[in-house]
Amino acid sequence: MEHFDASLSTYFKALLGPRDTRVKGWFLLDNYIPTFICSVIYLLIVWLGPKYMRNKQPFSCRGILVVYNLGLTLLSLYMFCELVTGVWEGKYNFFCQGTRTAGESDMKIIRVLWWYYFSKLIEFMDTFFFILRKNNHQITVLHVYHHASMLNIWWFVMNWVPCGHSYFGATLNSFIHVLMYSYYGLSSVPSMRPYLWWKKYITQGQLLQFVLTIIQTSCGVIWPCTFPLGWLYFQIGYMISLIALFTNFYIQTYNKKGASRRKDHLKDHQNGSVAAVNGHTNSFSPLENNVKPRKLQKD
Repeated sequence: MEHFDASLSTYFKALLGPRDTRVKGWFLLDNYIPTFICSVIYLLIVWLGPKYMRNKQPFSCRGILVVYNLGLTLLSLYMFCELVTGVWEGKYNFFCQGTRTAGESDMKIIRVLWWYYFSKLIEFMDTFFFILRKNNHQITVLHVYHHASMLNIWWFVMNWVPCGHSYFGATLNSFIHVLMYSYYGLSSVPSMRPYLWWKKYITQGQLLQFVLTIIQTSCGVIWPCTFPLGWLYFQIGYMISLIALFTNFYIQTYNKKGASRRKDHLKDHQNGSVAAVNGHTNSFSPLENNVKPRKLQKD
């Protein structure tokens, strides 16, 4: 295993250049294998989980989900605030920012972005809750692609470009996740559900986030600095893939079915459920709407 790890490190160094030594020894960052294994396990659970649950009763998970969504809301808010203050203190340049130009502010950004990377591992639980609740229709290609890819991408980001121009997308995404996970949390309160009219705008915000990230990343290409251009090109390509998938999801969810979709949405609220955000429906949709014959297992 050590020989394989050394060979992998040599390959990454030849392909991407030397790693950033400021994150040496940080949890999960020295070796890519744990991140890769977590991703493989995630995909195996996505594949095997619904098969395992096929003849079992769905779990409600309601109490756990309240804590989970609240925790991710607070973590996202913390990351957003810390990134904004770090960028302000370091006087980051919007058009292009290198990875070794802001001193201690760079280290502040790096520490926060490690939490951002780690949060992508925590967010695997989104999918696991869908499986336990037997809401398999929520496990879309967009959902799995987004969750599985982000953890791996950010392992590389943290090892090679853990600050500088990397901050922008993570800052916007943290803000969107404050809105998204707080929405999930509020939907757990039955009396709040009739007032949750803004889920559609969260998806619009996500699309706007991708467009703004492309614009800001392109600035680094047009007006380059010491930030590696290859990473900028990769990010633009990845954002384009997300725009394509999220746009397709948005059309399928909000436009294609037109008036009937809006009618179903109103009915859903009356029944105590909420519709889709982030490529899947809300985690708190009551299972009795979809699986009436089944008796829910307790948390």
